[in-house]
Amino acid sequence: MIAVVGLLIGIVGGLLLQPTVPTELQPYLPIAVVAALDALFGGLRAMLDGIFDDRVFLISFLSNVVVAALIVFLGDQLGVGTQLSTAVVVVLGIRIFSNAASIRRHLFKA
Repeated sequence: MIAVVGLLIGIVGGLLLQPTVPTELQPYLPIAVVAALDALFGGLRAMLDGIFDDRVFLISFLSNVVVAALIVFLGDQLGVGTQLSTAVVVVLGIRIFSNAASIRRHLFKA
């Protein structure tokens, strides 16, 4: 319940304060969002499988975002940022859809 309240406070705060992302960090935001979604879907799948651990989820969430951002940063430094960004989105997208399929099988038995 505390997590839901925190989420609602965060959403309301974001809507009221309307924070802006610095231009230097804007290329990393979509990658961070996709990495966070991957962790969220993985956590939901683990919860449905009965093996959810909040510490593992938190570490997975943070490490996914950091590793994805570092890969994109490395790509920017090498001059191939868009290619590595695309690669990160494809890999994480595959994982998201895999987790979504597992969640669907759990919920709908299909």
